[in-house]
Amino acid sequence: MTHAFRVEFVPGVTPDKWLRTWATRFPEAPLEASPVDDGEALVHLRDGSASMALVRLPVERDGLHVIPLYEEVPVVVVAKEHVIAAFDEVDIADLAEEVLLQDPAQVPEWAQLAGADVRARAAAMPPMTTKQAVSVAAAGSGIVVVPMSVARLHHRKDVVHRPVTGVSPSGIGLAWRVDDEDPRIEDFIGIVRGRTARSSRGAQPATEDAREARGSGDAGGRHTSSEGRRQDRGRTVPQRGAAPRRRASRGTGSRRKGRR
Repeated sequence: MTHAFRVEFVPGVTPDKWLRTWATRFPEAPLEASPVDDGEALVHLRDGSASMALVRLPVERDGLHVIPLYEEVPVVVVAKEHVIAAFDEVDIADLAEEVLLQDPAQVPEWAQLAGADVRARAAAMPPMTTKQAVSVAAAGSGIVVVPMSVARLHHRKDVVHRPVTGVSPSGIGLAWRVDDEDPRIEDFIGIVRGRTARSSRGAQPATEDAREARGSGDAGGRHTSSEGRRQDRGRTVPQRGAAPRRRASRGTGSRRKGRR
């Protein structure tokens, strides 16, 4: 009996469209999809309990093929009454005096700008899940910087989120084990990449995709153009949540973009 084909996805990823396409195209081959925490996705891939995973980049690639799919705009989550809520966009430099409610390693740009006192106050905060950190931010005790999809996932009526410039975007990639030759892997890659059911590549081994996965770097930290797409080895990878870039007014000291 063929083992179940299981695809896991980290918080903020919404694979519903791909799952519907799979159900329509391969009704005789059920697919199990399940949300998991970021730390669990790679563990399950490596121990074989998951066939593929939609992961947040960068990841430890040893023993894995990883195809970057898209990038997300980073946002800051603050209390609804926070001064940041009055702006359409804020630069990371404007957040240097705010207490970060997460591991500073997740936002190294903040750690480089924050003063010793602010870093000490942030270090005094207990470890929190993203949901807990958003709850503390709602009370006005600090900020959380996350991808836009994660902010939407944990949205509350008493918080707002605003795009942050000066922070590397977060990438989403599709990962699978290098020693897994299950043909359903190529089928799922084809769906994610928008190949039609008539595409001849759907019946071939994942050789070309694996070659690209080995040769491509993780999405995080690469240049993103103002049109919301980044350049990646001669091709473009879409950036979700990107808005048209507006010019800042000349002669102003703050890089915050206000609402009118």
